[in-house]
Amino acid sequence: MTSANSILYDRYMDAARLHREHAATCAVCTGDRRCVAGARLFTVFSGLQDQYLHRRRG
Repeated sequence: MTSANSILYDRYMDAARLHREHAATCAVCTGDRRCVAGARLFTVFSGLQDQYLHRRRG
């Protein structure tokens, strides 16, 4: 894995962890509903996931 891909992967995994940790403790967030903070965390996570997967396929 190149350095740029490694950094992107680390950011992607950190975002996934933060989203999971938030969802585990938030009374509002569910599988299909998110609070404001949960929505922001999910948006960051999904954007990084898309970037990472795009680089892996490209």
